[in-house]
Amino acid sequence: MSLHTLNIRLDFPYRTGFTHGAFRPENDALVSLMEQRPGSRVLVLLEKGLEQFYPQLSADIDRYFEKNAGVLAYAGCRSVPGGEEAKTGFSAWETALRHIVEAGIDRHSYIIAVGGGAFLDVAGFAAATAHRGIRLLRIPTTTLSQADSGVGVKNGINFMGRKNYLGTFAVAWATLDDFLFLHSQPLPLKKAGLAEVVKVAVVKDASFFNWLETNASALAVCERDALEYAVEHSALLHASHIACGGDAFELGSSRPLDFGHWAAHYMETMSGYTLGHAEAVSVGMCLDILYS
Repeated sequence: MSLHTLNIRLDFPYRTGFTHGAFRPENDALVSLMEQRPGSRVLVLLEKGLEQFYPQLSADIDRYFEKNAGVLAYAGCRSVPGGEEAKTGFSAWETALRHIVEAGIDRHSYIIAVGGGAFLDVAGFAAATAHRGIRLLRIPTTTLSQADSGVGVKNGINFMGRKNYLGTFAVAWATLDDFLFLHSQPLPLKKAGLAEVVKVAVVKDASFFNWLETNASALAVCERDALEYAVEHSALLHASHIACGGDAFELGSSRPLDFGHWAAHYMETMSGYTLGHAEAVSVGMCLDILYS
């Protein structure tokens, strides 16, 4: 046998940004993240149901790209189901793929996904599988997705009762946390997402954990400045671990960021996903601490 082993070395820019009002006409943070290429188009995938919290969001997105029409060709804004239910089958993923095909999006184009963590998993899976990968910009809208999953490199859907069984590792072109979304959420949803903030503090940053304890009262009512600081610091800790931890695509036997998640994923599945991810991680962390 003649065997030849060649190394393929790849470099992935891993952009994580923070802003207020990403779709305000005067805010160029989003458009500045996209390169101008001949034939480039931009398709926005929007989580269905967001309009009840942000009634003007679709119109704001349309106006934003009308203002920037000389920079990128806008292919429109299309809705895709979100929430954990959207991950339990192929329907939402196929909906996203149909929007991509109908909008004429190719590998020189961009997909902007706006929504919560489960929706971003579905939209990211569609972006990673269409044309074997299209540039994806994530705009997470919940505390949980801004602090954790929105800056990750994983996406996927559940299959045969197994959470996230089908999916890919795909580094997004960029993640842009828009803090204005944080402050329009119901308070229970805001607070629930802080579970992942506590998790990453416990495993990565003792001083940040002390800060969380000191500011627990402000975080309990999701005081604006405290919430934004917690989410930004958490996002950067997650991104730093993924980019610099030496195992971005999880080829090793364990991951520090899975603290609390082993039991959490089983509890979510066993409850039929009536138990939310953040709540399940909270319980999972307690279990991990107790049996360790």
